Amino acid sequence: MEEAMKNDTIRGYLTSAQAMADYAEILIYIKDKLSAHNSPIIVIGGSYGGMLASWFRLKYPHIALGALASSAPILYFDDITPQNGYFSIVTKDFKEVSHTCYETIRESWSQIEKVASKPNGLSILSRKFKLCSQLKSSKELKFYLERMYSGAAQYNHPPNYPVTLVCNGIDGAPNATDIIGRIFAGVVSYRGKQKCYDTNATSYTIDTRLGWKWQTCSEMVIPIGRGSNDTMFPSAPFNLSKFSEDCKSSYGVSPRPHWVTAYYGGHNIKLVLHRFASNIIFSNGLRDPYSSGGQITGC
Repeated sequence: MEEAMKNDTIRGYLTSAQAMADYAEILIYIKDKLSAHNSPIIVIGGSYGGMLASWFRLKYPHIALGALASSAPILYFDDITPQNGYFSIVTKDFKEVSHTCYETIRESWSQIEKVASKPNGLSILSRKFKLCSQLKSSKELKFYLERMYSGAAQYNHPPNYPVTLVCNGIDGAPNATDIIGRIFAGVVSYRGKQKCYDTNATSYTIDTRLGWKWQTCSEMVIPIGRGSNDTMFPSAPFNLSKFSEDCKSSYGVSPRPHWVTAYYGGHNIKLVLHRFASNIIFSNGLRDPYSSGGQITGC
């Protein structure tokens, strides 16, 4: 994947439309090989795969009789969904588990900045969080924590329930523990006891990150952001100009923020699905942050 992403021609094939065209060819081939011409096909997917499933039913109704699209944020494009939808649900998930945990996280960002502004503040934070490498800026730590909280909410599955794990650590710290110490206790509870904690650690493989970053630049522009005091996170509105600069710097391409809604639809989606796309079940858990951009009703 790393080599493919360096090749302009090869990476150009990594698109949702190409993926679905490949699936169409494969499914037709398999039905022919198995002499299963009259067997119905139901396509199933979750997250990005859920988007593909619903779009496949729209684009290839002669191949797929129906679709189950789970956690498919097909409406998180072109400002159909509020920018803060994702982080609003992450915030709600934490608040529902523990209001004191939510308050601690909400107050922690200013405390991190307060410590970071001191002489040797970044070294102090690096030691307090037992980081594997010295912080270069407070943004690095805050981004690490933001990913942890959002990942816990997005994959908040049994039996461990990651949001509960984080909050148990934060709320279970000794009474005299300050806010920074409580946040670190949440990290330990979630990630387990380690010799040190890597701020670059992620649940995604490098291949997944590289591929998805390319797709967000080339076609899947999801404007996730947040304003001031509308979530438990610091303000970080989506900035299309800065996003475009990053995409041009990384790949030499400008993002197409309106492409998905032009190619697949999105506006007035209920009417569109009613007219053109039967047999799609949109399955969304309401604790899933991406449900904010999902179609809730089955069509």
